[in-house]
Amino acid sequence: MRLVLFVVMIMLAAIPAAAERVLTFDDLYAIDRLGDPQISPDGKWVAYVVRDFDKADNSSTSDIWIVSIKTGETRRFTTSEANDTHPRWSPDGSRIAFISTRDGSPQIWMLPTTGGEALQITDISTGAGGVKWSPTGTHLAFTSDVYADCETDSCNKARDDERAESEIRARIIDDLLYRHWNHWRENKWSHLFVVPSEGGEPRDLTPGARDCPPISLGGGDDYDFSPDGSEICYCLNPDPVVAISTNNDLFVMPVIGGPARSVTDNTANDHSPAYSPDGRYIAYVAMERAGFEADRRQIMLYDRRTGERKSLTADFDRSMRNFVWAPDGSKLYFSAVDQGRANIYSVSVKNSEVKELVRGGYITNVRVSSNGKNLVYCHQAMDHPVDIYMATSSGKKVRPLTRHNEETLENVVMKHVEEFSFEGAEGDRVHGLLLKPPFFDPGKKYAMIFLIHGGPQGSWDDDFHYRWNAQMFAAPGYVVSMINFRGSTGYGQDFTDAISGDWGGGCYIDLMKGLDYLLETYDFIDDDRVGAAGASYGGYMVCWIAGHTDRFQCLMNHDGVYNLTSMYGATEELWFPEWEMEGTPWTNPDLYKKWSAHTYAANFRTPMLIVHGENDFRVPVEQALECFTAHRRQGVRARLLYFPDEDHFVRKPQNAELWWKTMYEWFGEYLKD
Repeated sequence: MRLVLFVVMIMLAAIPAAAERVLTFDDLYAIDRLGDPQISPDGKWVAYVVRDFDKADNSSTSDIWIVSIKTGETRRFTTSEANDTHPRWSPDGSRIAFISTRDGSPQIWMLPTTGGEALQITDISTGAGGVKWSPTGTHLAFTSDVYADCETDSCNKARDDERAESEIRARIIDDLLYRHWNHWRENKWSHLFVVPSEGGEPRDLTPGARDCPPISLGGGDDYDFSPDGSEICYCLNPDPVVAISTNNDLFVMPVIGGPARSVTDNTANDHSPAYSPDGRYIAYVAMERAGFEADRRQIMLYDRRTGERKSLTADFDRSMRNFVWAPDGSKLYFSAVDQGRANIYSVSVKNSEVKELVRGGYITNVRVSSNGKNLVYCHQAMDHPVDIYMATSSGKKVRPLTRHNEETLENVVMKHVEEFSFEGAEGDRVHGLLLKPPFFDPGKKYAMIFLIHGGPQGSWDDDFHYRWNAQMFAAPGYVVSMINFRGSTGYGQDFTDAISGDWGGGCYIDLMKGLDYLLETYDFIDDDRVGAAGASYGGYMVCWIAGHTDRFQCLMNHDGVYNLTSMYGATEELWFPEWEMEGTPWTNPDLYKKWSAHTYAANFRTPMLIVHGENDFRVPVEQALECFTAHRRQGVRARLLYFPDEDHFVRKPQNAELWWKTMYEWFGEYLKD
């Protein structure tokens, strides 16, 4: 027997191990993308969504999966060739309602948790989204985009059919916000509906020319049923010109219909209502300053008995993400970004004490089990895509529930992110992240790609970004640096505020000081082979860099702001430029001119790759065309990668592959050894 075992061991040792390799585009699009975890009422299972991509078909589909909290056993719950999303357990746990396109348009479907045939609940011509159960299990809430003057579904269908059949594609536009993000509004408004959970005629709770949920700046759930199922709280913007307003407010009304009553009177953004388990409070998210979309997000409590409102996180100088009530109503759990990580915290209803529970990586979608013992959430890191994790409600015994991509990434080499900090423009500490290339050799010199984030009130975090994936930038052998300059989130609201009205000022100095620090500190970075890339505001900063320094060998500008005045005239959410530039181009023209990158086009010398999508209505495509023209008219090398079928993001697999290929070729040409 010992001889046999010895021979087997020798044979196994002779089998060559699979070669380690770098992350490729095919790996990136073979990764299962997980999200939206939902714990069953008995606390034994978690339903979640998995999206898969098909490069050959240039498409993606999503299914609902279930994992056992006890054993980690996973199984696919839906198997249609369409998109199944937004799973929500019935209060008794016997069924899951979800949104599916299996019959063409998105509708609410229902499937028993024991299996069987799915039952279609809605058949509304305008489609359904965002399904939510009433606590009594008798009703479902959902949203649909409808015409404000249509009182019946047949009216909406007739209007849509007429538009589809007409040879005329012209639009008559009378007011602002006629298009948003990547779609034309077509005079439609999002309304909140309720329908019996067994099916029936949906009832429109928010008729008229108002969006519920609001068209922008809302949360993941912008409506909620009271615990007894008799009332619903929802969010909408009541202002007459929504394009210049961040004034989302909360309202309550009976589920059976009736007059609505306002809950908030704050002129800034209020959203994401959630009733406490005993029904006494409505918790929600609020900002303080009207017109500023990046103000600190605080957790507020509205007392339904007294009408009083108070902030639970007034002394917590971070902006919270999603929150959820503890089952006993004593606290709320939430996530928030802090210095490049998104962590889990709790806050006490009694004394507003905030405690950090789980730290590390990037955590979103926090849920709590019905017995209050376990937290379930999405966890990712720069070297690990999203998986579903769990921990005790005290933040102990952290462990993954799913391991969807282990086989795909088994032999892929990805480095852990490193941190650094330096003294910024005004003497404060500026934080950054550094990623070394796979198979890093400390004795070699490496080119560096200097990534600049968008927002500008955003941040680089320890996450596995599916579009601007740092591991993909590093894969060809680049060092990747990411600096959270002033304006970034996760470092206190004063730091975030510092960029408004100062787009090319202190933040540019932060970036240049950061570049100095990197080149002086890390001797493996080649000073003569550095390129910069950014998207949105990051693209703006790339254009600003082009007009102010020749320190980079090449640049990449994705959907970047270039001309602040023309940008104002074509974008849709006007509150953003009016806050950042302290007015309009005709009330404050000097600031628009001062910080507009196009003002300094005569200084352009550095080759630039410019990428833009036709359906980007946030930063319209004219920004790219103007930037490209300015380069080529002066004889400066530039390349324009234009996508007629993409928006602010490049989503289709084949387009994304071309994006990465073009980027690699561009940096490879200028940064090769």
